[in-house]
Amino acid sequence: MAHRTPRADRQTEGADLLRFDKGGSISPVHRETLQDRVYAELRRSLIHGLFATGEILRIVDLADRLNTSTMPVREALGRLVSEHALEALPNRSVRVPPMTRARLDDLSRARVLIESQVTLLAMPNLGPEHFARLRALTEQCEAAFGTYDPAVIRTATELNHAFHYTIYQASGSAVLLPLIESLWLQSGPYVQSAAVLHQERSDPAGTHHHWQLIAALEKHDGPAAVEALTADISRAFNLIAARLDAEAAADRASANG
Repeated sequence: MAHRTPRADRQTEGADLLRFDKGGSISPVHRETLQDRVYAELRRSLIHGLFATGEILRIVDLADRLNTSTMPVREALGRLVSEHALEALPNRSVRVPPMTRARLDDLSRARVLIESQVTLLAMPNLGPEHFARLRALTEQCEAAFGTYDPAVIRTATELNHAFHYTIYQASGSAVLLPLIESLWLQSGPYVQSAAVLHQERSDPAGTHHHWQLIAALEKHDGPAAVEALTADISRAFNLIAARLDAEAAADRASANG
């Protein structure tokens, strides 16, 4: 059996952390600041839906998966709890907030309000290089969803993230961008659930909203851009809302006998 370095020693030896790849497995990344790297990896995994709504995250398990000691994991989870991306539980573990209709509606409203304003701020700053990237990302997202392979759902969500952030970063807003990042952090598990529903229903990927958004931004048509963005954000949340409503209706019917 291969010798395993004790977990407490791994931090001091500068061992690489592990990063979740697009298929949900983990692969090495170079170590920088340990605490920041652990936080960044857990944060990225939440944004891209690696953790499901309601899932309990245990410090020891995460430390094993990340090949580090428990201290940086505990600190990272504490930061994510303070950002409302995770909930603290009485037994010192944490969980991804459960999926509820109220939380779903709240996140959807907040994202539409803030991301619409940032999109309008970005519009005058977008040039040919931005639009070339937006088109390429949309084409890649269509190709990923076109395979109808569950393994590519993670790829599609990452491409969607890159698409929107190409626009948002052009806004130059140091105040609004962190708010969007927080909302995406909280929305990640929902977006992943929506991507699965797309697959289950053999729906189109919804990238036509991306094409509409690109066209509106190129024309400097603010109202059309906001309409396309709102439709794009709402599509994912509406899919989940319909599923929650159907489940609630089934529960009521069962209770009534």
